[in-house]
This record gives sequence, structure tokens and C-alpha cells, in this order.
Amino acid sequence: MKVTFEDIELENLVLKHQSKTYKKYLRDSKFLNALDRIYFIMQSEKDTAALKNYSFLHYEKLKRVNMSSVRVLNGKVERLLFHEYEDGIEISLIEIDDTHYGQR
Repeated sequence: MKVTFEDIELENLVLKHQSKTYKKYLRDSKFLNALDRIYFIMQSEKDTAALKNYSFLHYEKLKRVNMSSVRVLNGKVERLLFHEYEDGIEISLIEIDDTHYGQR
């Protein structure tokens, strides 16, 4: 599917491992490797329904904000949030939510 980015800083983080906004993630090689893997999976799949086949992504449609999300790395609380369109997706941001997934 076609993957685009809403924010140039997020695009730079995912594609080039450079960013002024997401500096703290640049020091985490596991996180960057997970981003690479997610981006590859998203590009290689036909549609978002196929993301359900990858249990470690924890793909879900979010009801309140009309977006979808995947977990970046198991054991962490960061998620990629994205809008779904017929021809692909647009990744909006990395969300850090300490209350999600039972992390209270």
C-alpha cells in the first residue's frame, strides 16, 4: 500500500533516521529497527486488513479519533497513528501514551 507522512520530521525519522523533533528516538537502535520493519510491512501489504496478520503490531482502528494505530515495539507505549485511505495510509505521528495497554 502507499505510505505517506503528514509531517516531514516524522518522515525523516522513519526514512533517514534523522529528526529535530524526535531526537530521543534517534538514540534507540531497537526503536529505529522496529520503525524500519513496520514501514517495510506497510509498504509491502495490499491493504491495512493484512496488518492484522502481524500480531506484534497490535493493529487497531481507534474509534474516537477516526484513525488507526500499530505498536512500534512490544513492551513500549509508542504507537504510529495513521489515517486510512483507499489508495494507502498517511502516518500522522508517533503517540506516547503512558495509560494505553495497561501502562498505568
